[in-house]
Amino acid sequence: MVSIRCKMLVKSELDKLGLHYKRVELGEAEIEENISPEKWDELNIALKRSGIELMDDKKSILIEKIKNIIVELVHYAEEPLEINFSDYLSQQLKHDYTYLANLFSETQGVTIEHFLIAHKIERVKELLIYDELNITEIAWKMHYSSVAHLSNQFKKMTGLTPSFFKKIKHKKRRSLEDI
Repeated sequence: MVSIRCKMLVKSELDKLGLHYKRVELGEAEIEENISPEKWDELNIALKRSGIELMDDKKSILIEKIKNIIVELVHYAEEPLEINFSDYLSQQLKHDYTYLANLFSETQGVTIEHFLIAHKIERVKELLIYDELNITEIAWKMHYSSVAHLSNQFKKMTGLTPSFFKKIKHKKRRSLEDI
């Protein structure tokens, strides 16, 4: 689950099946009771219809947690991290960063850093489209060290400068699920 919409969908399906949950967060749900294999299958089928897959494999769950932390930080957090991202991720998931990075790269085909940058660039596109902030303000908001750093990364990922992207009429953005 990488969006608020996904959380709402999961809650709805749990309610329909009469399953009580303590919490539903991006990427995980804590159910109050034990789920019978039949209910598990029903839930799995209902969620698959909406493009959501249940996971019970520890490595897959860890990968989803990494993705969800990145989505939360890039798209929803207002304050910058007080510590290095790799240290933050290790603390949150209680695993060595090297292990997390290797697992992520092996299963996703991209590095954690590349995944993080891709999300940052999508957020920058969103902010450019909204046209409420100038590029300097966007660089500051997205915690880039400089406008030049943001511009270089943006051009490397999109082939366009931020100012050119802002001028084009049909701006291409990807949904969070597709990044």
